[in-house]
Amino acid sequence: MTTTRTCLRPTALAALAALCAAVTAPARATNGMNMEGYGPVSTGMGGASQAIDHGTAAMAQNPATLGLMAAGSARLDLALGRLGPKVSSSVPGMPGADSSGTAYYMPALGYVRRQGALSWGLGVFAQGGMGTDYDADSFLAMGSGQPVRSELGVGRLLLPLAWQATPELSLGGSLDFVWATLDMRMAASGAQLGGLVTGASGNLGMALPALASAPWARIDFSNSSDFSGAARATGWAAKLGAVWRATPELTLGASYQSETSLGDMKTSAAGASMSAAGGFADSGRLTVVDFQWPATAALGLAWQRGPVLLAADVKRIEWSGVMKDFRMRYDSGGMGGSVSFVLPQNWKNQTVLNLGAALAVSPALTLRAGYNHAGNPIPDADVHPLFPATVKTHYTLGLGWQPSGAGEFNVALTITPKATVTNGQGVQVTHRQTNLQLMYSLRF
Repeated sequence: MTTTRTCLRPTALAALAALCAAVTAPARATNGMNMEGYGPVSTGMGGASQAIDHGTAAMAQNPATLGLMAAGSARLDLALGRLGPKVSSSVPGMPGADSSGTAYYMPALGYVRRQGALSWGLGVFAQGGMGTDYDADSFLAMGSGQPVRSELGVGRLLLPLAWQATPELSLGGSLDFVWATLDMRMAASGAQLGGLVTGASGNLGMALPALASAPWARIDFSNSSDFSGAARATGWAAKLGAVWRATPELTLGASYQSETSLGDMKTSAAGASMSAAGGFADSGRLTVVDFQWPATAALGLAWQRGPVLLAADVKRIEWSGVMKDFRMRYDSGGMGGSVSFVLPQNWKNQTVLNLGAALAVSPALTLRAGYNHAGNPIPDADVHPLFPATVKTHYTLGLGWQPSGAGEFNVALTITPKATVTNGQGVQVTHRQTNLQLMYSLRF
């Protein structure tokens, strides 16, 4: 990271993204599939970010705030996040199932330098994701004797640029190289799985009617990595932002993040399998068709008087444009033919409110607190135990400690109360989280 070219070839970016994916774990759902905040400074203030200086994590939210850095300065941030979801599923008359996926670790890094009116840099951040992990003897395994799990992760390599157009106005943008990975091991009855089929062909298509009476059928694609999934895709997105210092005390900010342009997520030619009770088994390729991350628009303000900083943001996440259906196609590598599935999602657009406060107790110590609220974007009837992006409310605390002029430590804690949803099949899903973010910053 000590040398950065202003233009990188796509193949070089792909190689760097592959390296980044090896050290960036999938996140778990908070604001839908988005993180509740990026970096502990913003997260400690409820995720508010549009009009405050919160370090290099700004490139993941409003890149124009990088223009709030002091002229001639540079900053390196090294961060580690721990997401602690606790998800359980149950149906009347059967033992409940607890997801064993309760701790996920996500490194992140960012570097920004300001030279004159321009601020530029590079960063790697986990965008978000969701998932669960249920045992082979849970009711969700349908008697197949194999685990049931999902793990979706989306990350970004960001190249930001901010320009201080006037003493009061900064403009910024970023070009984002995006990657998405997915593991999924799903069980259903033969009839339930057949109800998801939208098309079939070849020998595989002719075999499907015989599976309708099977007590269980499965779609599996998963690898042994904690940091990437068996199905993968890459693509691009962009952000634009602005920050205006309306008065010495009041700052306003706004940003827009485009919908991603990702290719279809695909496994290797034999990286997936279909199986069913009675001995049916086949291997092949699984393709997740046109999975995208949504566009997001945000407005925010910050008010600073002496040691007190107050901030508030409102974000609109356009989930309905990308999460109406979860579409998959399985291409048989053994018997030939293919089958297409649709898992209905019907997500709604989501409005997120971020409120935060910070108090500089001394030049070395800052305390933070925040509140983050967003409605559940998934209709209750369509919530799937493998994809429970259902938590609504987040309470956050944070602390910043600067023992020297160059080094600084920041930490944020997020607690989400339990959210409970019963879906259209009578499965009750509960979800709560306890998350932690740590960051060391070096200014020079």
